[in-house]
Amino acid sequence: MAEADKPGREAEKARIRAGKLTAFLKQEAADKGFDLCRITGPDSIPQAPARLSAFIKAGHHGTMAWMEETRERRGDPKVLWPEVRSVVMFGLNYGPDSDPRLLQAEPEKAAISVYARNRDYHDVIKGKLKEVATRFAARAGEDVKVFVDTAPVMEKPLAAAAGLGWQGKHTNLVSRDFGSWLFLGSMFTTADLELDAPERDRCGSCRACLDACPTAAFPAPYEIDARRCISYLTIEHKGVIDRDLRPAFGNRIYGCDDCLAACPWNKFAATAREIKLQAREDLQAPEIAAFLALDDTGFRSHFSGSPVKRIGRDRFVRNVLIAAGNSGSGELIAPCKALLDDASPDVRGMAVWALSRLMTSADFSTLASYKDKEPDEDVRAEWLAVGVTS
Repeated sequence: MAEADKPGREAEKARIRAGKLTAFLKQEAADKGFDLCRITGPDSIPQAPARLSAFIKAGHHGTMAWMEETRERRGDPKVLWPEVRSVVMFGLNYGPDSDPRLLQAEPEKAAISVYARNRDYHDVIKGKLKEVATRFAARAGEDVKVFVDTAPVMEKPLAAAAGLGWQGKHTNLVSRDFGSWLFLGSMFTTADLELDAPERDRCGSCRACLDACPTAAFPAPYEIDARRCISYLTIEHKGVIDRDLRPAFGNRIYGCDDCLAACPWNKFAATAREIKLQAREDLQAPEIAAFLALDDTGFRSHFSGSPVKRIGRDRFVRNVLIAAGNSGSGELIAPCKALLDDASPDVRGMAVWALSRLMTSADFSTLASYKDKEPDEDVRAEWLAVGVTS
């Protein structure tokens, strides 16, 4: 009889251990400032590989070739790490004080996505995760791995499976408590932990996020085409940006918050959140003119510790020139002209486009000599596209 009871006793001991480790882990997460910590299994997103494959097959990943290269590991946590038994998802609120879309009414100011107005969130989240993981591993005697965006982990589906929220029609995570403003991080572990229930989709008939997109980047609810997304185009995309899309950028120079900011669930974030990441004052509403004057050294210095630094000066100034062209401000003509001789063809090309929108046709035609000496094919195409043929 006693021997027959042994499996039951072992199962009960395992259950108690899992409960204690889970409670310890969640308390550690709260102590380190995480707003949410929930747990799911490595087999909780069986639909993810097919969805990822469809996304890539449609070409919606744009030039992000790494998504296709890591598709197998990205779609299944057990392919990434076969020993994983529990996936812990963490959420940290970064909600803004006000609606970031209000800055669109000030076209001479540059709009930087809310998430990038402070220290690089990868560093912030990873530092906290490592502290939690170190203490948990010591307590549990188990192996752990932590990931923040840079590894092939499908954080949003896993976060939904763990109950942090659900993937909204804009494909981002939505939380009942924090709206669309959550940084995500994950910890894989060999420990057996208590699993949380997934969150159900609460979008209903709402399509506010879809309608808010300036470039119509959502071919359907719950689908995004990165090739039309301002966040992708200003951060991930190298080289020439589609001329037809540029006017819709407005003054957005790094990322775009419109679909996030439009989410009605954000109204609960105002009462639920505690501001942990204060935005840098100089990045809340900076002048476009100041950014046009940045050389590589100035760019690196200004954005030290910021995620903006990762895209490099040339791509950044390319984005700023699009905003300048959309500003309608004659005061930006001189700093844009100064960039017609820039070493970067991406910058020269966008300077051409910006000036074609800011100057009269007669004044712009006096710049034809720049086209005649231009060695880069893409930049020459910009001159031709705005009617300069001589």
